[in-house]
Amino acid sequence: MRSLLIAIALVCLTACGAVGFPGVYRIDIEQGNLVTQEMVDQLKPGMSRRQVRFIMGTPLVEDSFNQSRWDYPYVIRNGRNVIREANLTIYFDGDTMTHLAGDYAPRVEGEAEPEEAIARPLAQVAEDQAEGQADDETQVEEEAQVEAESQADEDSEQSEDDEDDA
Repeated sequence: MRSLLIAIALVCLTACGAVGFPGVYRIDIEQGNLVTQEMVDQLKPGMSRRQVRFIMGTPLVEDSFNQSRWDYPYVIRNGRNVIREANLTIYFDGDTMTHLAGDYAPRVEGEAEPEEAIARPLAQVAEDQAEGQADDETQVEEEAQVEAESQADEDSEQSEDDEDDA
């Protein structure tokens, strides 16, 4: 009897661990380097490593096997759920920055200021552009259909006028 109660207690405790303890607050955990659009806009090809480190801060990953690359990953998690994830990689040739890649891109001069301090990842920008292109394609198709219908109406009206004249 005693061993049965112990077994039931262990099963209940194990079940609580798998499902999650109710009412437990999970904090947001930020890991990595916070990169803002303002920081990325300041980066220019030809800058020295020292200048890049001054703007961006110390890279989280400075690969000892590939010293021409610095990585700036950033993740916000709430428990096991990833809220936001972004990555920026800066490439060097010797002591000179050549280019950057990842989820951020320098803003083109004359482009509107973003409302957020944090840059939108490139994936989101690409999705927005794809949606815009799909909307443009749909609009072009609709305009072509309307034009074809109006042309057909004009042709039918002209044929009716020709019949009336004959």
